[in-house]
This record gives sequence, structure tokens and C-alpha cells, in this order.
Amino acid sequence: MNLRLSMLSPLLLLAACASQPAAQSSTDAADTAPAACNADAAKGYVGQPVSEANVEAVRKATGSKLVRSLKPGQAATMDYRIERVNVLQDAAGNIEQITCG
Repeated sequence: MNLRLSMLSPLLLLAACASQPAAQSSTDAADTAPAACNADAAKGYVGQPVSEANVEAVRKATGSKLVRSLKPGQAATMDYRIERVNVLQDAAGNIEQITCG
């Protein structure tokens, strides 16, 4: 028992001396906040062919950091990501709908 306590004491002392992470200021939080998606800004791409250039243009137009291009019937996660734009295509390979999340 004494051996256990003698080994535990230095660990507790070290843990007490460990520095805490600095609090993030509100300006830092704003800089690292995800860019919100604005799907309306890219509605002009609806009906255009789904190409790498068009999908990237949709991403830039919406202000999103992430883009997900989905074909009809393709499985997708249901998580909502404010910084992601979804480019939904029709069976002909054209952009059918642009949504955020």
C-alpha cells in the first residue's frame, strides 16, 4: 500500500503543475469558424453539366469549404455541416439542386 502511494504522489504533483490551454478569444473563434454556405448564390449553375470546374465554381460561389457531389440514389451521411455544399445531379449528369449541409 505504501509503495502505491509513494508512486502515485509524484504523478499527482505533476498533474497539478500542468498548464491549462489558453482560452480562445472571440476574435480567434471567429477566424476559425466554418464558412457558412449560401446555396442561393450558386443557383445559376442548376441545369449545367456536373464537371469538376462547375462543382468547384459552385463551392466558391457558395462560400463553402467543402463540396459533396451526389448522383441519384447515392448514399450520403445525414450529418449537417454548415461549411459544406451539396451538388445533387440528375440521371443525365446535370446539376439538379444545390443545397447546404
